[in-house]
Amino acid sequence: MPDAEDVRRIALSLPDTTEKVAWNMPTFRVAGKMFVTLPEDETSIAVRCPKEERDELVLAEPGKFWIAAHEAQFAWVRARLSALEGEDELRDILADSWRQAAPPRLLDTHPGLGLLSED
Repeated sequence: MPDAEDVRRIALSLPDTTEKVAWNMPTFRVAGKMFVTLPEDETSIAVRCPKEERDELVLAEPGKFWIAAHEAQFAWVRARLSALEGEDELRDILADSWRQAAPPRLLDTHPGLGLLSED
């Protein structure tokens, strides 16, 4: 089961990522733009997710994903670290959120980062 240290290690391994405490919790930013937070005593993550996709995620896996009431109007979703299926799933989620926040110059430099491979 991934934990907060795995989140920190993977997030900081992504290009141009920094950690900053905000709202009394760790947040991770790419080029200054937030893409993941560690709320709920670091037992979950909040990540960027297009609204149309997050609703599907929550319906498909409500034990893993949910939408915090104060984030409902924003394109963010929460995920319980204990429900993730290992470090690979965590890495995919973090990289996808990174892509949504990264500026075009980083996306151009790292075109495949965060794109889930199709089986």
